[in-house]
Amino acid sequence: MRELGREVSNWGRWGSEDERGTTNLLTPERVAAAAGLVRTGEVFTLGIPLDGDGPQPGGLRINPIRLMSENGQEQVLPGGFKWADDFVFMPLQAGSQYDSLAHVHYDDHLYNGHPGDGVTVKGADKCGIHTQAGGIAGRGVLLDIARARGVDWLEAGAAIGPDELDEVAAAQGVQIGAGDILLFRTGWRKKFLTERDPNSFMAGEPGLSLSCAKWLREKDIAVVGSDNWAVEVMPGEHPGAAFELHMVLIRDMGVTLAEMLDFEDLSQACAADGRWDFLYAGPPLRFTRGVGSPINPMAIR
Repeated sequence: MRELGREVSNWGRWGSEDERGTTNLLTPERVAAAAGLVRTGEVFTLGIPLDGDGPQPGGLRINPIRLMSENGQEQVLPGGFKWADDFVFMPLQAGSQYDSLAHVHYDDHLYNGHPGDGVTVKGADKCGIHTQAGGIAGRGVLLDIARARGVDWLEAGAAIGPDELDEVAAAQGVQIGAGDILLFRTGWRKKFLTERDPNSFMAGEPGLSLSCAKWLREKDIAVVGSDNWAVEVMPGEHPGAAFELHMVLIRDMGVTLAEMLDFEDLSQACAADGRWDFLYAGPPLRFTRGVGSPINPMAIR
């Protein structure tokens, strides 16, 4: 993993102080070009509902808890005016979300050599999610792996390699380019919607193999997103190691990951007309020093 990380590293590519990584590839020119992909004006939300029926089984992370602080029922105000307010308690990575570049690290360093001990109880002093608040938007490309394999969803532990990514892209007639936001569908969201079993959803997953890191670096992908909870295949490929692709993509390459997205409606629309690229717009919430953020991204066709 460390050797691979050194080979695909983006440290220093955008300067020694950079905290954004591959989202630097989302240039104004590329965003403007992506806007040209909008033809029908269809908007597909890719975020899952934020409620108590989400995929978190409890323990380390829970599903969002929303409480009413005011419902207006006991208010007596001039003219009959009534108002309501609510608030939410939740892990920032309970549902559809981005991992910031401070989310994981190894050997005492974050992405770009920033000190790992800069992540404290007060949050991340480098590479926090607020550094991405300028916006994550550009050309999105969906690769429907589950559809290509002819299954509702891949099984847990099913690894997706770079050759398969190329094959699915070719079969769909779409080219992957530098600065793209690559989304891949495993059917894992459909599995959850079918079974409604958070423990099964989180017990393992299909996902990208470690060998995809070189492919993603060669393609110069800006962001990687999936309908599973960790992008990479779980259990991992090497006994005694955990989340190796996370460490290479986030810590070495500076790739922002989007997890637990919903591609069900989008994939149906793409399959119907054969257009698998679109304008993707998915800004994070601007949590200062946060290591992740809930998102409700859109695919606009």
